[in-house]
Amino acid sequence: MIGAREGGGSGAELDHGGRVPSGSTAMHDDSPPAAPLALLVALALAGFAANSLLCRLALVDGGGGPAIDPASFTSIRLAAGALVLIVLAGPSRARARGSWSGALALFVYAISFSLAYVRIGAAVGALVLFGAVQITMLGTALREGERPGPRTWIGLLAALAGIAWLVAPGLRAPDPIGAMSMALAGAAWGAYSLLGRRSREDPLGATAGNFARALPAALLVSLAWSLRATPLASTRGVVLACCSGALASGLAYAIWYAALPRLGATRAGLVQLLVPIVAAAAALPLLGETLSLRLVGATVLVVGGVALALAPITDTART
Repeated sequence: MIGAREGGGSGAELDHGGRVPSGSTAMHDDSPPAAPLALLVALALAGFAANSLLCRLALVDGGGGPAIDPASFTSIRLAAGALVLIVLAGPSRARARGSWSGALALFVYAISFSLAYVRIGAAVGALVLFGAVQITMLGTALREGERPGPRTWIGLLAALAGIAWLVAPGLRAPDPIGAMSMALAGAAWGAYSLLGRRSREDPLGATAGNFARALPAALLVSLAWSLRATPLASTRGVVLACCSGALASGLAYAIWYAALPRLGATRAGLVQLLVPIVAAAAALPLLGETLSLRLVGATVLVVGGVALALAPITDTART
């Protein structure tokens, strides 16, 4: 997921109003000049949505049981993502960009994401993640002094109501520990996106640097996991983790950064509303998940509320 922006995590993200910051004009353009914008956007969004499907497929629905443990999945995902991003950005840019604080936020997101998908489905997880990212970023905007209008407040409250409805106790409620873990992943990704404002001029290099810096922490968790239980990493699980890191993370982020300067501020914020919808729609046939009234209603509230909140926030005044 990219922050308000998913994928904006390490520098190409928009500001609180969904705008590309004025300082981003020096941003590296890593796009193929002739690549159609619609194709770039579609590929990036498909990659972001695929992360939920690949993770769930590897950890639970791997055809006969789990194909890999969550710690190993996280380590392999970050390693594969770092490799692809370093190749695309170049080792020198990866060394010079990024930060340890950004890497920490990225690691918390990645491990919480994996642990959550042991307990909850891809459709529910994608929605909780998306909602938590947006609420974190909008909440930070409020804390930093932005004073949004009534439409933004209504949108934010609608999104909060949608998340609350989704996780409320009941027969169709998701596992509470899984939901909380995914909410933590979303908050961490929101923080990662906000930290990325420091490196607007080279988001691809910053993302490469952050992936590389986050890898040692993931390896330590894998080591700790192996002391607690027998590690699980079948060929199928390793392949799925590599696809998540190399394709759905590293390559998808690079494609998004290539599209972002041409996409425009408002459209960049709004098209990402499709990510949880795409993930949920794909989870039905691919993972055999069911569509409940609770999930549909929560999706309408969260996605609709964020859309409402993003539109007017560009007119807010900072006190």
